[in-house]
Amino acid sequence: MQKFREFQSLRTAAHFFWEVSTFCLIIKMTAVRRLPSQLLSLFLILFLSPVSTSLKDDEALFGFKDSLRNTAAIDSSWIKGTSPCAAGKTWKGVVCHEETVQTIRLQGIGLSGDIDVEYLSKLENLRSLTLAYNNFSGPIPPFNKLGGLRALFIQGNQFSGEIPSDFFSQMGSLRKVWLAENKFSGNIPASLGQLQNLAELNLERNEFSGPVPLIDQNSLSNLSLANNKLEGEIPQGMSRFGAKSFEGNPGVCGTVLQKDCSQTPPDEMSPSGTDDDSEGSGTKWVILGVVVALLLMTIFFKAKQKEDHFDVLAKENIDDIVEVRVPSSNRRSTSSRRGNDSFHSRKSSHHGKSVGDLVVVNDAKGTFGLQDLMKAAAEVLGNGGLGSAYKALMGNGVSVVVKRMREMNKLSKDAFDSEIRRLGNLRHQNILPPLAYHYRKDEKLLVSEFIPKGSLLYLLHGDRGTSHAELNWPIRLKIIQGVAQGLGFLHSEFASYELPHGNLKSSNILLSSSYEPLLTDYAFFPLISNTQTAQSLFAYKSPEAILYQQLTPKSDVYCLGIIILEILTGKFPSQYLNNQKGGTDLVQWVNSAIAESREVELIDPEIANATGSLAEMEKLLHLGAACTESEPDKRIDLREAIRRIEQIQV
Repeated sequence: MQKFREFQSLRTAAHFFWEVSTFCLIIKMTAVRRLPSQLLSLFLILFLSPVSTSLKDDEALFGFKDSLRNTAAIDSSWIKGTSPCAAGKTWKGVVCHEETVQTIRLQGIGLSGDIDVEYLSKLENLRSLTLAYNNFSGPIPPFNKLGGLRALFIQGNQFSGEIPSDFFSQMGSLRKVWLAENKFSGNIPASLGQLQNLAELNLERNEFSGPVPLIDQNSLSNLSLANNKLEGEIPQGMSRFGAKSFEGNPGVCGTVLQKDCSQTPPDEMSPSGTDDDSEGSGTKWVILGVVVALLLMTIFFKAKQKEDHFDVLAKENIDDIVEVRVPSSNRRSTSSRRGNDSFHSRKSSHHGKSVGDLVVVNDAKGTFGLQDLMKAAAEVLGNGGLGSAYKALMGNGVSVVVKRMREMNKLSKDAFDSEIRRLGNLRHQNILPPLAYHYRKDEKLLVSEFIPKGSLLYLLHGDRGTSHAELNWPIRLKIIQGVAQGLGFLHSEFASYELPHGNLKSSNILLSSSYEPLLTDYAFFPLISNTQTAQSLFAYKSPEAILYQQLTPKSDVYCLGIIILEILTGKFPSQYLNNQKGGTDLVQWVNSAIAESREVELIDPEIANATGSLAEMEKLLHLGAACTESEPDKRIDLREAIRRIEQIQV
């Protein structure tokens, strides 16, 4: 940092001496030409005025970087002598607009240190700053020096202490403020209530105390003050945000929480008789925790074996076993159909606790029940952001995939049942519906058909056998067209959903024996209770989600664009990786190539030999770029994208 400042001083001094020399030369000239005194005054103003000390964007970024520690994740791309906004250059986490830095996005890469906001303030067009899920600590840095900032995301760090009441008073452009999952204390800054453009405010999981401040701007659509130490009545104007925005604050009351503020607060109640209850309850929870831990350990070690069994739900004694009787397999059609599921339960001869039912929501496979599932030989397929997956061979010879889903606790049991039945009733040749589910309070099992050929991700990037060799141009076009048709169907069926799919990526596209694509893991967004888990959905990698924590149906269009580019180039997208280390930034790579008319160079060599179709491939490449446009308003409409995809010829 000291060397950088010495460099700036020398640079300023050199600039000054050059201007003085120039001025002396002009004086000599005026002695000969006898310029008017007014002109001499003008020269004095021009050349002896204070020297500008403004920094270039790259210099400001390096000054900012020098204040940080553990910067290995950005060292290789932040290269001195290069510009962060130069064509073909990529500085990790830096987004430019019109050749100036507009966004800094350094999320989850282990950064720490004392953030030098002074250097950030030199970035005149900086609009969005993301430093979420790093290791920063101490008081909140003086981000209020960044008056033009529209979005501030610093959640998931260890910032602490009180935030001054007027901290945000000079940040009138702010629309998104995420301070969640830190250790901030004291009153919530009153100046947040003065931000007239504020759309999202997330302060959950801190240690804020005192009353709930009045923050009810008309622009505010997303608010969470949950899990703090707030107290008192919720202002009437804030009731529109719902109970979840305030849960986890024992001292808070109000109509939205169905908690009368005239009741005596819990800490003022007589402790008589409660200590023993609390102690007993605590002991029960400890015992329950130990049992759950042992059960999870058992599951973990059994899952390591190829020939496992689904006895994770079983006990020595089972009260209720459900056998599901369904008709033989039906083929998928392109119409949506509703049906009544018929099943009957039979009592086991054993006695003990009930472990619940296996509820069939789709009649595409034979007869199986919970007992069959528990006895089935199982093979671990993998783990993802939403849970783990197993292949199970049922007693009737049918292979299914069982997914143990975490954090699907947003809906009540009845609402969850309704939602999964709706998914099970979908009928489209490019949609793989669930067959059945098992409901538990903290965990859900979803059962679906096993597709032997596997995922598009595996065939493109993992398999190098016959199946990969068969991924010629006609097959790849067929896959793209099928994915688009399936996505269009979901957008029609779930038109009111914020994310009709939400998790479209090549690992969630299975391929039938004839390479017909089948979309999976769709429409889960309304079911997921945990914000961090929801962010594992691929729609959260869209620019609007990263920059503004905003999701729309066009986030699915962005995901479709990544699929198109991935299939055409054969490259693994860096967008699939949480830290984007590895893979290829397909969006930037393709946009640069299009700007330089180098589209043909991007086509996967394994299909580029179809020379008669290169023009069609280029059309599709341009369409992929249109789907991944950074601004949702400029992104192509899904229906138009499908229309243009259907026009592509082999």
